[in-house]
Amino acid sequence: MHPLLRKLLGFNWLLLGLMLALMFYGIYAIYSATWMRTDNFWHDQVKWAFIGIPVFLVVSLIDYRWVRIGALPLYLAGLAGVGATLVLAHRINGAQGWLNLGFMNFQPSQLALLAGILTLALFLSQFKNMHSFFRLAACGVIAGAPWLLILLQNDLGSALVWIPVVLGILFIGGIPKRYLISLILLGAAVIPLVINFGLKPYQKNRILTFIDPSLDPQGAGWDLNQCLIAIGSGGMFGKGFKAPNTLNELGFLNATAAHNDYIFAVLGEQHGFIGAAILIGTIGLTLMTALYIVLSAHDELGQYIGIGIVMMLFAHVFENIGMTIQVMPITGIPLPLISYGGTFLLITLTGFGLLQSIWIHRRIAG
Repeated sequence: MHPLLRKLLGFNWLLLGLMLALMFYGIYAIYSATWMRTDNFWHDQVKWAFIGIPVFLVVSLIDYRWVRIGALPLYLAGLAGVGATLVLAHRINGAQGWLNLGFMNFQPSQLALLAGILTLALFLSQFKNMHSFFRLAACGVIAGAPWLLILLQNDLGSALVWIPVVLGILFIGGIPKRYLISLILLGAAVIPLVINFGLKPYQKNRILTFIDPSLDPQGAGWDLNQCLIAIGSGGMFGKGFKAPNTLNELGFLNATAAHNDYIFAVLGEQHGFIGAAILIGTIGLTLMTALYIVLSAHDELGQYIGIGIVMMLFAHVFENIGMTIQVMPITGIPLPLISYGGTFLLITLTGFGLLQSIWIHRRIAG
């Protein structure tokens, strides 16, 4: 059998089916959130899906161990891209994180996150005999440089994603648990300082209204309150697709974010508790399948890359859904494969491609 055909037949078909199902449901979700407007966001999402699928296939079929060559150039490109946004980018919803390339708005922080995962995984797998303290310090530099640049963009949502990603990689990367516990405690101790001195006023207001949405119901608490009302009004079975007089149709949900950051609120209103539960269950099964691939990886490099991608997906899911049901503050973060966004869809499909590559090459010696 030809090696390429063997690889094609060696896909994890459950993960592939779940990925495609969520992606096509995402196109439907974007249409359902914007059908009453003149924008054609769902058309754009279809275009990016057609671009992303070939990228997914190529990444799946290439041995993931190519990162030994490609991780550092990608990491440097991600740093350069995030740095460029501080000079060249225009603000969208308060964050200075997008570069206008003419044909699309590109978000370099997403590339930096994926490249950071690959670089951390490569470093930890290559320097297993280095003293744990110095390994941890080096990982801090690798993750800290893009993280600080992203914070300077005022992109708090993307910055928060880095925390579980890095902790997940370090946890299975051989860093002693006492170091990780100390790191978590230190992070918890500086949270008040970050809130008081490191956040913009509008970001502080989002945290305050997360604690008590009634503090500023017409201002900073508006979006959270409308998300809660929309999801609650969906009841058990929802109001239905294109139902009249929904909060989204009437404009109570933020029109600039209903198809990305607040997509779960739109779906909750339309399809109710049952629809939301099915969506969360499908995403959960996807993450569990991805975690099984991590456990089946041929080597430590595959495990570290895989757990980084799983944590990246989990963090986005938890933040996106959590901020619409008052579990997390409003930060502006997309729901993987569901929310609108070309850059994030491409990065997400690349991550799924890496997971498939880890699965396909698990019995092939490096």
